Amino acid sequence: MRLRFRVLSMTAIVAALVQVCGSAPGVTKPAGEDIIVTAAPVYRPLAALSSEERFPEGAQLLLVHQGRATPLVKGFAASADANVSFDGKRVLFAGKRAAGDPWQVWELTIADGSLGKLISSTADAIRPLYLPAGQLVYALRTSAGYQLVVAGKNDEHAPDRITADAGSIVLPISYLPVSAVPVDVLLDGRILFEANFPLGSGSTPELYLVYSDGSGVESYRCDHGLARWGGKQLASGDVVFTHGSSLARFTSPMAHEVRVVAPRAEYAGQIAETTQGDWVVSSRSSSGAHYALGRLKSSAAKSAPVALQAVIALSGENLVDPVVVAARMRPNHHPTALHPWSYANLLALDSRLSREGDLKAAPAWVRLETMDSQGHVVANGTAPVEADGSFFVQAQGDRPIRFALLDAKGAVVRQEHGWFWIRSGEQRICIGCHTGPERASENRVPAVLLRTTVPVDLTGAKAVSQSQTNALGGK
Repeated sequence: MRLRFRVLSMTAIVAALVQVCGSAPGVTKPAGEDIIVTAAPVYRPLAALSSEERFPEGAQLLLVHQGRATPLVKGFAASADANVSFDGKRVLFAGKRAAGDPWQVWELTIADGSLGKLISSTADAIRPLYLPAGQLVYALRTSAGYQLVVAGKNDEHAPDRITADAGSIVLPISYLPVSAVPVDVLLDGRILFEANFPLGSGSTPELYLVYSDGSGVESYRCDHGLARWGGKQLASGDVVFTHGSSLARFTSPMAHEVRVVAPRAEYAGQIAETTQGDWVVSSRSSSGAHYALGRLKSSAAKSAPVALQAVIALSGENLVDPVVVAARMRPNHHPTALHPWSYANLLALDSRLSREGDLKAAPAWVRLETMDSQGHVVANGTAPVEADGSFFVQAQGDRPIRFALLDAKGAVVRQEHGWFWIRSGEQRICIGCHTGPERASENRVPAVLLRTTVPVDLTGAKAVSQSQTNALGGK
């Protein structure tokens, strides 16, 4: 697809633009760093969560340099999803050589314009992001929706180059029959991704976190309700995202989102941050208009309304997902702690606790449920819950799971409506049932570990009956 670029409005590109995650130590920031943006006649930001096309009429990456927008790569029918390397020398992107090709992952070397294909597949591969140890994460289209995949050799000693055989070294890191799409790699090394809430069964876009080995999946915050997508981390560590008609942020001291005071508009998400703390955002005045790039002053994060300054708009094109071409801080590398097991161990410290309200009495049992290949719910048995709300179980790894709490008669007193997964070899501890980051249990040894350090086997290989759990100490 060929795009015609006619500039409608442009101000000088913001001086000293800096990458989303802050400046790299020892890196000199030249004035007027370039911006890469995706231009598309039609943009559907949440289409991938339904395994649909975000750019049904094509897309092309543009390089905005000294006030002019030109194609970043040539010879492609479509290109999108730019992500600049930590040293600022290369760009990952999703591209199609021919219109009928699937989206694949490519890497561009900025200095000489050379190209290399990193991921070659018969299915679409979108939203590639650099990881800090020579790998990348992307979303691969499958029959079960887009799944998170990590590719490349995990080598913390040579992190500045993704090996040419990246596509032959792949690790699936999501295990639910629903779409999950990466949006950022945080400074602590975790992957920020979008999926519908409740995870595995809902329809409201939400932001989640997972480590690069697929372990530790969780909601970013537990104040669910409004649709959230397009998250991006700032140099401060806060994560800014969009509700569509407004912007909000997650900040470390708060257990809930914080409103961003910004002009009334529709925001596409995926902002970029300047050295002054200003934000380059993609917005439009109404649903019938096209997204353009504008600048919000840093006071948008505070209380006073501010004006949205125009940066660049192109006739008939949506400009979305701006990124800055500059070196940036490398996130922490997450060394895996997974054991070579086919199962995982899960310890709950106090299942009585919940954001929905604490239970006055401890449940008698916990039931582990999983999902078979046809999407049917399967109960894998029960385990006793101690008087302090603790339990210790073993589950099969790399598949959907959820818990239900039961009373002494087997009736459900509380249950998870969504799903999550546990990696094979993972050992995970939770506080309670959806308690949120602001809660913590008492500083004491949980009663279940005083009774036994052997988890109840709920992998399904040895289904635990009610009589067996009674013998293990269930009331």
